[in-house]
Amino acid sequence: MAHVEAVSSSGAYTFSKPNQDVIRLLAGLGVEGDAHQGVTVKHRSRMARDPSQPNLRQVHLIHAEFHDELAGSGFSVRAGDMGENVTTRGLDLLGLPTGTRLRLGPEAVIEVTGLRNPCAQLDRFQDGLMKECVYRDEDGELVRRAGVMAVVITGGEIRPGDPIAVTYPPEPHTALVPV
Repeated sequence: MAHVEAVSSSGAYTFSKPNQDVIRLLAGLGVEGDAHQGVTVKHRSRMARDPSQPNLRQVHLIHAEFHDELAGSGFSVRAGDMGENVTTRGLDLLGLPTGTRLRLGPEAVIEVTGLRNPCAQLDRFQDGLMKECVYRDEDGELVRRAGVMAVVITGGEIRPGDPIAVTYPPEPHTALVPV
């Protein structure tokens, strides 16, 4: 069954986010107390371009299975290390269509907005990590594996072990693109 493996947040602009016992999602804003919380963009590069853009990156999720893959390639990456707020297990995050809603625990509902676009900070964290997170497939298409981004629809607390329920948007589904 799909579940929350870990929750993480940081009030400062740090690459990694420390694990928490619980995080609180705020509708339309993101993770309470997190540096990326807000109605408008909070990622520094996006704020520099246009600070009035809507924040489609309120919550960052990565699947724990990706951490397992990275470990198999010699990397040491734990929950929160890549800046994610929610680490999941048992759910193909990258295969979800845009607009999928995830109920995390008893109350919180988020809507998946797109893929995380990996950045050079990955290689500063661990040399070579960027190549594991983004590469070109046999057709020359860019493949991004560093998780998905979402907005908060309904607030609530999330804890490790909480179940994840998936509600797909109406068809036709739209594949995730970077946001």
